[in-house]
Amino acid sequence: MRSIGEIAAPSSCWALAGSIGLNTNILETNLINLILVLGILFYYGKGVLINLLENRERTISNTIRDAEERHKEATEKLQRARIRLQQAEMKADEIRITGLIQMDRERRELVDAADNDLSGLEDSKNYAIRFEKQRAIKQVQQQVSRLASERAFENLNNRLTNELQLRMVDYHIGLLRAMTIESP
Repeated sequence: MRSIGEIAAPSSCWALAGSIGLNTNILETNLINLILVLGILFYYGKGVLINLLENRERTISNTIRDAEERHKEATEKLQRARIRLQQAEMKADEIRITGLIQMDRERRELVDAADNDLSGLEDSKNYAIRFEKQRAIKQVQQQVSRLASERAFENLNNRLTNELQLRMVDYHIGLLRAMTIESP
């Protein structure tokens, strides 16, 4: 088996390398080369890298700040919306309560108006009944009077004779005279 050093640099080159003074150890050389490359990159690329990192930091800071501002605005809008919702709910409750009160008041007014109408109709009915009753009583009284008068006339005509009629007339004339004498 061959070593890594033999693969990278054949043994014929070892003698030549030994006289120039080159290091043929690949790991050491790569490490040195890597350190040199990193040093050069760090020295010359430090400014670019710092600028890139500062720009990235600024961008991230601005994004975070914008996000915080949007969060704050959204929170304020949410708070205002909650307040408006509470106000709307209170207004809706007030409207509902006012509507219920108004409905109850109108119902009572309607019941009172119906009671008044019913009372008025009852009074009208009672008045009409009394009027009809009085009219019927009056008609009955007139008919009874008329019938009594007719019967009395018939009885008088049947029983009344000239002598009885003269006596009645004399009796009533005497009553009238007595009344006129006492009145002066």
